[in-house]
Amino acid sequence: MPDKFGMKQDGELVGKVALVTGGARNIGRAIACALAAGGAAVMVNARNSRTEAVETVAMIEAAGGKAALHIADVTDAVAVGAMVEATAREFGRLDLLINNAAVRMETPFAEIRFDDWRRVLAVVLDGAFICSQACLPHLIRAGGGAAIVNIGGLTGHKGAAGRAHVVTAKAGIAGLTRALAFDLAAHDITVNCVVPGTIETVRGLPGAPERPAHRSALPPVGRRGEPEEVAALVRMLCGPGARYITGESVHINGGGFMS
Repeated sequence: MPDKFGMKQDGELVGKVALVTGGARNIGRAIACALAAGGAAVMVNARNSRTEAVETVAMIEAAGGKAALHIADVTDAVAVGAMVEATAREFGRLDLLINNAAVRMETPFAEIRFDDWRRVLAVVLDGAFICSQACLPHLIRAGGGAAIVNIGGLTGHKGAAGRAHVVTAKAGIAGLTRALAFDLAAHDITVNCVVPGTIETVRGLPGAPERPAHRSALPPVGRRGEPEEVAALVRMLCGPGARYITGESVHINGGGFMS
């Protein structure tokens, strides 16, 4: 595991167990590896990307970490419940939930089909709701120090052409974050949203453009971010030094929010 960004082996998360949705590749993989580098045992979730998810687990184990894989659709409450219980059985507890699963589409507003609108909102927003509610009893049982980190998106705060469904879903994640931060504070559970800007990721949707129009320009720092940089921020928010941070949307975009 490379010793850069959030991949340093520090052990601040030893004894913790994390569930990372959409953890097979890109930002999800980087987050799973970063939390494992911090000492957490990690359940890697994927819906279809089994091969990539197996690779993520293998990467963590090769670096001396603990990880397992569970295939489940985050929009299916029954499947999510089974995944959460499998995590608790495998590792004995559950302390950290990372809601990263997402669908990325680009379609002019007039051409968005209602089915696609519902699909995007279901995965991003409904999925975060279902997973958070299913994990809650375990997070409370952890007895303090638990955390939920939702992965948002810069377009949810700035807007973008051809992404009405994605922008709406990501804006909703920011609202859900604030609501849960209020509801769960009494249980010593922090809830924050990490908001990536333009990040170097592999596009996976058939027919998706290699570099969408709204992602073609570079932010002020002159480069795109790395998934590991997003993961480092997630790891920090899961750690003991972030217990006074909750209800925040924390941007990581190389100055892209300013421009």
